[in-house]
Amino acid sequence: MSAADSPLQVRSKIWLEVDGEPVFGHGRELLLRLIRQTGSINAAAKQMGIPYRKAWTYLDAMEKRLGFPLVNRVKGGAGGGLSTLTPRAVALLEKFDLLQAGFNDGVNRKFSELGFEASIPEESRL
Repeated sequence: MSAADSPLQVRSKIWLEVDGEPVFGHGRELLLRLIRQTGSINAAAKQMGIPYRKAWTYLDAMEKRLGFPLVNRVKGGAGGGLSTLTPRAVALLEKFDLLQAGFNDGVNRKFSELGFEASIPEESRL
């Protein structure tokens, strides 16, 4: 039985830090993806169920810690504003996807190599 077929599964989270402070992880990744999808920080925040101010604070902290802008903001007017990801933000998302995939592959391979399935009693495998 492969690790993918096992009732026992490995779950993990990864995030990026700068000087010991979190800068990018699942929540902030989702925020950027929703901004990209909606074109709006406010709409992204609403979809996440967080206040606009919190979303803005996340963006500000990420940009300060990373040292480059992630979102191009055009202030609203009668028709509303527009927020788009910078090329560096798009590259960050793409690289984070690759990092997560490689990390998960490595963890699952190690899980399989360690033979956790063999240590589970047969009656628990049903």
